[in-house]
This record gives sequence, structure tokens and C-alpha cells, in this order.
Amino acid sequence: MPSIRSAIALLGATAVMAAPMKKRANTQYGQRAIEHYNVMTGNGSYRSEYFSPENVPYHSVETLMVEAPDQGHESVSETYSFWVWLEAVNGKLTGDYSGVETAWKYLEKHMIPDNKNQPGNNKYNAAAPATYAPEDDDIENYPAQLVFQDGIVGQDPIAKELQQAYGTWDIYAMHWIIDGDNWYGYGQQGDGRSKPSFINTFQRGPSESTWKTVPHPCWETMKWGGRNGFLDLFTGDNSYSKQWRYTAAPDADARAIQAAYFGYIWAQEDGYDLSSVASKAAKLGDYLRYAQYDKYFKKIGNCIGYQQCQAGRGKNSAHYLISWYFAWGGGLQGDWAWRIGSSHTHTGYQNPLAAWVLSTEPAFKPKGATAVKDWATSLDRQLELFRWLQTSEGCIAGGATNSWQGHYAQPNSDITTFYGMYYDWQPVYHDPPSNNWTGMQGWGMERVCSLYYVSGNEKAGKICRDWAKWVKNTTRVNGGEIVHATNLEWSGNPDQWKASDFDKSNRNASLHGTVSSEGIDLGSIASITKGLLWLSMKDQDQEGLRLVVDVMDAMENYKDNLGYATEEARLDYSKFGDEVYIPYGWTGKNAQGANLRNGNTFIDIRPKYKQDPEWAQVENFLNGGDAPTFTYHRFWGQTEIMVNNGLLDIYDVPSMLGDVPNPGPSPSPSPAGTCSASITRQGYKCCKAGCSVVYSDEDGDWGVENNEWCGCGKTAAPTNKCSASITSQGYKCCSSCGEVYFEDGDGKWGVENDEWCGIPLNC
Repeated sequence: MPSIRSAIALLGATAVMAAPMKKRANTQYGQRAIEHYNVMTGNGSYRSEYFSPENVPYHSVETLMVEAPDQGHESVSETYSFWVWLEAVNGKLTGDYSGVETAWKYLEKHMIPDNKNQPGNNKYNAAAPATYAPEDDDIENYPAQLVFQDGIVGQDPIAKELQQAYGTWDIYAMHWIIDGDNWYGYGQQGDGRSKPSFINTFQRGPSESTWKTVPHPCWETMKWGGRNGFLDLFTGDNSYSKQWRYTAAPDADARAIQAAYFGYIWAQEDGYDLSSVASKAAKLGDYLRYAQYDKYFKKIGNCIGYQQCQAGRGKNSAHYLISWYFAWGGGLQGDWAWRIGSSHTHTGYQNPLAAWVLSTEPAFKPKGATAVKDWATSLDRQLELFRWLQTSEGCIAGGATNSWQGHYAQPNSDITTFYGMYYDWQPVYHDPPSNNWTGMQGWGMERVCSLYYVSGNEKAGKICRDWAKWVKNTTRVNGGEIVHATNLEWSGNPDQWKASDFDKSNRNASLHGTVSSEGIDLGSIASITKGLLWLSMKDQDQEGLRLVVDVMDAMENYKDNLGYATEEARLDYSKFGDEVYIPYGWTGKNAQGANLRNGNTFIDIRPKYKQDPEWAQVENFLNGGDAPTFTYHRFWGQTEIMVNNGLLDIYDVPSMLGDVPNPGPSPSPSPAGTCSASITRQGYKCCKAGCSVVYSDEDGDWGVENNEWCGCGKTAAPTNKCSASITSQGYKCCSSCGEVYFEDGDGKWGVENDEWCGIPLNC
């Protein structure tokens, strides 16, 4: 590629400003990724529809959005972890790694409470971490009554170790959700104005879907809510005090560590130092160990009865998996504090790559005295969990719990166990079941397969190869359209686990994951194919690589001016009119001015939604009209697509495939014809020259080849060919012979439309 200096000499300053500068991205996939990054970040300025003026990456560009967050301009720790991924890949493609440091700076600023937002941690008693409160499957059994009884809750074995390592009792972990625009109006520390602000939603067991939540501030001043703020909606106590409390989503913290690792090793290859980010990621990983412990630090395995099950001592309360949450809180006056882990684990939350990084990579070594050993144990335990829950089809079932129904109940006798923890096909939440969405397949398995790629861990490789069979069987690209499994349903139980059975064939004959729906979920399929990509690169699996490339090529058919998206009909938005459970007799008011009482609906307690530009179509639906449709741009899904394209370039996947199109049935196919642009815009190909027209409409003439529609038109003009060394960098061949502006080892270069192109070989 000509240097910018030679371009100035040959073309003049005016022409060169429009000509492409030399990029490190060498393929069309790298160029797609860079273009996508620039759209999302405003060319790295963070002045775009994806970010707030305070540099909060929104969950989605669109505001009327209800899924786990209940408003699109909230943000979650998941989003920040994907931001680190976005910057790491952009760094490798462009050589500018400063964005990794920027993303981590705002991750710290917005998501990790500083000292003034978590006062009193020095009053925490590791010998009595918290007061026991049972969870329940029925939301109407809340508030959960606190049980003030000695001997129920075990000891916290890592608190003192962490304090000694970092010189503070504060927790270095991300709270899971913030209000990016202060839409709810609580502000930070109850000021009602500042943004972003810490909020929370889920508090009342597995039947509490987003549609049943009561959003509330993390900093409880009792200014809003009822006479006890919002506290007595969730827990029953003798009296209530003003307090703060935060909840981590550990998979997001682990993903941030994973992304920081790739940013670090790529930057190291390019002579850039990201050791400061690596050390902060190591610290995050140290505190992430709270996710490895039972909620109330009880002994792991066969834990039945909250009074009977033994309180833990030392590390016997550690399951060494990455659980669904951990939480911490205390008094606003700084006079008391508490901490809990979580008994519930989900395969979609595991991250063995992060465990491997934290236990083997010197730059990511946590300071805690037992941290490296804990993460080494966790690495093996996580891989065993995946293998235990791998179905005969290859997909991965739900998870395991140390506390059946959240109150250490007795499960049915047919429930099998993993180190004494009980199989749960829908861990943590049931509405909808937590493992039905296939995004969980991509999230969990991408981390297993990236571990296999970077470390060669054969246990990870075995899990990935069996899982890849399921991916290939449930994913296809037809006529430019991607179709894949979007939801699963589950039946049966896994076999009783023994570590010696890891390589045993014909396991889990009665455990099945069956596709219940298929379609297109762009973020999910990007995650799934990213997992397939790591495996296929490691094993040099041409079939797997081809499927990934075909999916990412077809992804371009879903491109718009904000990234990639599809139209979604939201039938679930009927639940805007559904009741949110508030106990009879409880009354209060939130910061939006809504009066809270028994019988409130979702929209009743969120009246600001009626000011949203898209509310009219939801209201029409509630009044009997058509389901509302939205074209959502979720930050995490956009990032998965960008990262996938970036990885195809970084590891030069086109060269692994020989940079040739997918071979057809004939060794010498006829030249393709041209056809109507209205047909190709829909994702269909042009038929071969000499095709027969079988149907005509306003889009043009149609033919059929290989049982698929194609556009039938005139014979294409001969295609000019130029040096493969030029096209492999993402540049096109010139359309005709013209002036040679530059010649180097890649070939002869011309310029068309102010862009570099390769001079045809026949010139």
C-alpha cells in the first residue's frame, strides 16, 4: 500500500484527503469493524446516539425498551464490559489502544461505587456477614422475613485477605445497573438531579420478571417510597434504617477481565503498555471471588434446611463457580455493613478464560493471598460444570444451586447433583426461564472456546467440539438471510456427576435441549459464531470457519445507519398494562411522582414512559391494536458484531479459507449474470448467465438455481482481476486500465473515486 507521503506527492493534497490512509485492518471485515466502531463511538469522540453526554454507554439507542433493564437509556455492567471489548478490538485494528484505558476509566467512575458511596465497610464483621432472609418462588410471599439467629450464616474467608492486599475495606466491583439519564429521578445519593445514578430493580425471587419490579435507589434515604422507603417491600424487619446496597452481575466483571486480557496481549504485540488496565482487571478479579461463595456462606453440597445446613468455615462455602450475583451494603452513617454471595449458578455466566487469565497471566495476578489458587480451582470446576450439563445434542443446560428454591429446601429425589449442588434447568429466574434464550449458549461457550484457542486446554476443546455440532445443525444462511435457533426447551436430567466421567461417551442420554423457535437475533448469533470461530481457528475446521464467514457476510444485509438491526414485534409489551405486585395496604410515591399502591400496573409506576415518542404505538396495542414494532440497537449486540468482524481480520480468517468463495457443485461454474438491484438488495444472488425466467414482478425477473430464488438478467461483463495482495487488504480492483500512481511489492495501484484500487493484471 502506498504511504501517505508518496500519495501527497503523486495526487496532491486535495485528492489525498479523501483517499484511504493506511490501516492495520487488512480485509473487508476489518474495515467493517472500524466503520462500525466509528458509528458507535462518533469516531472515538463518544458523541453519538450510543453514549450520554457523561459518556455512559446506553443499553440501547432507543429509549422505550424493556428487557432486563426497563428503560433503554439505563446502562448495565454488561454494557461497560462490552465497551472494553469494543476498544480492545479497535486497538488491534488501528493501533490506537487509548480507548481501552478510556473505557476502564468510565467503568470505574460510573459502575464501581467510590468510598463516599459505600461508607462504613470498616465496620463489616466477616464472622457474621449478613442476616438470613429466605428467597421464595412466589413474589406474593415477599417481603422476606429476616431471621435473627446465631449460627445460620457462615464466615467470610476472604474479607480480611482483601483488606490486607489493597489497604481498604471497600469493595472493588461493578454494581449491575445505573440510570444513565436519571430518568427515574432519584439522582446520586438521593439528590434527585445527578446522573448517572445507582438504582436497582430485582429483589423478589425467580418469579419477579422485569415487568413485576419496583425500581428504587441504591442510596435509601427514605425520601421516596413509603414510610420505610422501599425496604419493606423486600425484607421484613423490626425496624428500618437508612442504608446503601449494591449488587454485582459477576459475568460482566469477568467479561471485562477477558476483554482487558485481549487488549493487553494485542497492545503488547504492538509495543503499547496496558499494564495499568491489567492491574485493575486483576483487582476486579480478586473481589469477583465473592461470586464463588454460597449466599450465606453455608457449606457446599447437600445443604438442606436453613437451620440444619452447616454454616461454612474457611473455604468449604466456596463452590468455585461464577454465580448469578453477589451483594454488599451498609448504613448511611457508616456504622454497619454486610456482604452476601449467591447459591445459584448458570452456565451462561461462567468464564473459564477469565479464571485462566487470573491464575496464569503474571500481569493479571491478583494481590489476594489465595486468589491465584482459587481461580485455578475455579477453572477446572467451571469446565466440569459445562461438561456435566452438555446434552447429547451438544447445547448446554442451565446450572446448579446450593439452595433449592432459595431457602435450602429439599428437592425432588430425581434431581441429580454436581459436587452436592442440585441441577436447575432454569436457575435464578423463571419468567421467562433463564436458559431458554440461546444468547446464553453464545455467552458461556464463547469463553470456553476462547480459552481453548489461547491455552490449548483439551477439556475446553472437547466441550467446544461437541457444542459446535449443535451450532452447525441449528444455523444456516439462505439467500442472504440468517436463520438460527433463538429459543430452546429442556427435558430430563443430567447424569450424576463424577469428575472421572469427563471424557466418558454417551453421557446424559436423558438430558435434551430442543429448538422451540428459530429466527434471527443478531447479537445472539454473533456471540454463538464467535465461539465457533475460536474453535474453528484452533482446529483449522474449514466447515466452521466457512459458516462464521457466511453468517458475517449475510449480516451486512441487516445493516442500517446506526449499525445492524432487525424489526421486532413486541407482543410482550402487553405487560405494560399488567399488575406489579405491591402488598395490600402499602402506599408510597416514587421520584417520577407516581403513587404506589396495591393494584398498580407497570405503566402506572413509570408515568414518564407516556412522554416517550414511541408510546403511542404501545398505547394503541393496549387498546386492541397491532403489536408495536421496534428496530433496536443494543450496545452489547452491536459490539458482538463488531468484535466478530474484527477477529476475522485480526486472525486473517479469509486466508485460512484460501480467500475464495464457497465452492459450488460444479468445478467450473458458469459466469454469473447481472440482475436487478432490487433483487440483490433483498439478499438474493444473481443467477448464472443463460438462466430461464420463471417469475417476474416489480423487483425484476426471477430464476431458480439449487432450489433457491435468484435474479435472472443479462450476462455479466468480465470481472477485472488484480493482485491478491491488494484485494486481501480490503481494496477493490480498478474497473479499467488507467494511470499507475504507485507500485510496490503488493502490485500496481490506481485511484478511482478518490480511493486506492488495484490495476487489473491484464493491463
